[in-house]
Amino acid sequence: MITVHHLNNSRSQRILWLLEELGLPYEIVRYQRDPKTMLAPKELRAVHPLGKSPVVVDGEVTVAESGAIIEYLVDRYGEGRLRPAPGTPERLRYSQFLHYAEGSAMPPLLLKLVFRRMESAPVPFFAKPVARMLARGAQKTFVDPQLALHLDYLEAEIGKTGWFAGDAFSAADIQMSFPLEAAASRGALTDAHPRLRDFLERIHARPAWKAALERGGDYDLVPKR
Repeated sequence: MITVHHLNNSRSQRILWLLEELGLPYEIVRYQRDPKTMLAPKELRAVHPLGKSPVVVDGEVTVAESGAIIEYLVDRYGEGRLRPAPGTPERLRYSQFLHYAEGSAMPPLLLKLVFRRMESAPVPFFAKPVARMLARGAQKTFVDPQLALHLDYLEAEIGKTGWFAGDAFSAADIQMSFPLEAAASRGALTDAHPRLRDFLERIHARPAWKAALERGGDYDLVPKR
């Protein structure tokens, strides 16, 4: 039985979704973020030294990092599903976006989160205006332009094929879901990104996504209607 060490409101929701798409049985070990720091609990370090989620245990195999977990599960259990055939242009796009999601898309989103928290962080009253000015200045001059650059790029790319790896849904779309959900939750997706908004609507309509959400629970990146 595959075990997913699952942290609420985290990337591990993608792994539950992948397992539902593959129709694989799995069990969940749940962890909750600290409500003040939003960090993972120390108990996760007993599973992996970094204390991060997701971590998947499959028999004697333990795998961390979302992209590596996706590759492992699709390689071992996919039977040709959820990835393009080797040697095709679609397979190259698949590999690109599987790694792009965390390597390029997430860093500006994390910076956005950090600087937003800086604006309201507890600091001495005399330092608050300076902290707020620095946080807003960094967002305006660097973070927001970088976010716009990436989202405009993704809007153009998904317009070419309908899905990130081609004209068929793949595990690359699962991997790309988290940065786009994070962008939407932080107000970065605008009217200039109709295809990305449509992408989120389409993945959220998938039965496997809904099943994973029901099992995982407590996922604040779900769009509120």
